[in-house]
Amino acid sequence: MNLLRAATTVGAFTAISRLLGFTRDILIAHGLGAGPLADCFFVAFKLPNFFRRLFAEGALNASFVPLFSSILEQDGKVEARLFAEQILSILLFCLLAFVTVMQISMPWVMYGLAPGFTSDPNKFDLTVALTRLTFPYLLLISLVSLMGGILNTLGRFAALAATPILLNLFMIAGILWLAQHTETAGHALAWSVTTAGVLQLVWITAALKKAGLSLRLRWPRLTHRTSELLRLMLPGVIGAGVIQINLIVDIVLASFLPDGSVTFLYFADRVNQLPIGIVGVALGTALLPMLSRQIASGDTHAAEVSQNRAVELAMLLALPSAAAFLVSSDVIIKVLFGHGEFTAYAAVATGTALMAYSLGLPAYVLVKVLTPAYFARKDTKTPVRIALLCVVANLILNLVLMGPFQHIGLALATAISAWLNTILLAYYLRKKSIFKIDSRIKKRVPRMFISSAIMAAGLWLLERMFSESFLGGKIEQITALAILIIIGVALYAISAHFSGAMHLSEIKALAMRRTNRSKGVDRTELSER
Repeated sequence: MNLLRAATTVGAFTAISRLLGFTRDILIAHGLGAGPLADCFFVAFKLPNFFRRLFAEGALNASFVPLFSSILEQDGKVEARLFAEQILSILLFCLLAFVTVMQISMPWVMYGLAPGFTSDPNKFDLTVALTRLTFPYLLLISLVSLMGGILNTLGRFAALAATPILLNLFMIAGILWLAQHTETAGHALAWSVTTAGVLQLVWITAALKKAGLSLRLRWPRLTHRTSELLRLMLPGVIGAGVIQINLIVDIVLASFLPDGSVTFLYFADRVNQLPIGIVGVALGTALLPMLSRQIASGDTHAAEVSQNRAVELAMLLALPSAAAFLVSSDVIIKVLFGHGEFTAYAAVATGTALMAYSLGLPAYVLVKVLTPAYFARKDTKTPVRIALLCVVANLILNLVLMGPFQHIGLALATAISAWLNTILLAYYLRKKSIFKIDSRIKKRVPRMFISSAIMAAGLWLLERMFSESFLGGKIEQITALAILIIIGVALYAISAHFSGAMHLSEIKALAMRRTNRSKGVDRTELSER
């Protein structure tokens, strides 16, 4: 298993998904604008995704993958399959109960999630109705996440990484076709979400069968191993989901702000999530099973090397992304979403929110890269303590900043709390002698900052050169933005190469290099296939 190769696989599929996601969001912005209907749908869409990221992609995978890796490494494939089947049965039983309770109590849930909507009964009732349509997606995608964690441990990253593509395709079909046959476009999108979840589950089940690890349902029961997983999951629910908790807090408080505030934050976060998904999620997804197997085999040196290279790659790609968003946020939002029902005011308001979010972009990515170092060692207590502190800090900052800065203050608070989270994660890793930043990172990160600054200056000048193009027709705007992106990437690559922030030859070498332990894992996987 090779870090760069695995991260590239995940990142490539994530990039395709995010591009389709932008197409989806452009269509949603055109059809729904930034009014009450959009606010209602985005709250309905956020709730199941919040629990998905918190439990399934966060705590469950963070706890399951290290245990599954350890059992696979030490006890073999049969015992690992048995453990996975036990977890699948317990997860399905718990999710069915949870979804049922949430569906019944949805109006009361909404009083907590979007209390500001209660001043408009129609808006409140529509949000409840749409959330009831989207919430079953939690059950489906959680099962997908569990099965995907198994595939990732086996070094098969493509199947899980491709599942978001199905969601985006269904939502695009919903806004283009189904919306003509439902009460509102929001209803069409809500139905599309849950329908996509069914197909995603079928897709990942087929991929697992192809890998030779089909799972069957057992009667749920607690064993020593399942109890250990639940014990690890409990603190991990908060530890892995601190950013998601902060984003939910943003929605709760944004519901008290003027119409459109929830939508401004949603679209700004969507753009900000592109590098987070391609870089942070890809690296984190690839890193957790790699660290778990390296630690389980006692190769702590390889684990430290993997962690350092993951941090280096994260900073190499996250810093220029943040710089680009700081300089060009208005142009990006205007070109992507500034048409149809999405007004010029909405584009400006979303652009300023993106600038605020981008200040924390490197931190969001580093959290994804640093957290696996704890989870791979079955330590979920330290991240949860840090997470609790960051949630409190985020809430305080929200209350302080939302008054003078409205929705921008909420985005800024999230960025600041993300940096606090990153700093504390790194500090305790060093204190526990788990991770030490090597000399290569210390030398190269300042050069990455310089290269990002050079790129940002170039983008600023180019924007002024193309100012008339950004005021023209949509094709002209898209062409100008594409040129801006291409030149920006070239500027960063050239300056990074000549400053010594990166060398192409080293990236090629990293892609080809495999540790002796990784080679052993690859041979095992080939024999099992």
